[in-house]
Amino acid sequence: MIYVIRHGQTDWNKEGRLQGREGLPLNEEGIQQAQQLKEELNGIHFDYVFSSPQERAIQTAEIATGSKALVDSRLDVFDLGEADGLKKEEVKLKGAIPDPSVYKGVEDMYSYVERVFHFMKDLEKEHGQKQVNILISGHRCTTGCIGAYFKGIPEDQNILRLSSDNGGFKVYQFASGNEG
Repeated sequence: MIYVIRHGQTDWNKEGRLQGREGLPLNEEGIQQAQQLKEELNGIHFDYVFSSPQERAIQTAEIATGSKALVDSRLDVFDLGEADGLKKEEVKLKGAIPDPSVYKGVEDMYSYVERVFHFMKDLEKEHGQKQVNILISGHRCTTGCIGAYFKGIPEDQNILRLSSDNGGFKVYQFASGNEG
């Protein structure tokens, strides 16, 4: 089974700021959310624990599982460029992302989806036929993108609707996998 968790809360989440690669570590609430995840996932042995390179995602994965996370850059948060750290209500959006004509350095959405899907395809190729439990720790965008890998990209292209809340998780299974 594939357990996809979203990192716990940070101060920027609490303040309603866009949080990309300039984000903060977990705050006290975020640490409590990760500890709650540990309780909810109690009794599940994870064969593999993967994480985005962002500290908040690594912290959540390691608190929730008690295992060292394997960091993969393909799971990194969507690069918000100059919009990183701004209050959500201040940001001019183009769809679900900061408008790249206003903010420099905003990642291309299609390239983002391609890199996360590439990770998932590699994971499925290596582990899809095995009975293993894999935890992936990421962000709103990452959990939404992984949801789109399993469920398809929504008609409106907004993968964020497939994401989890801070400290939340969803469970998926590769189509090629066996029931455990």
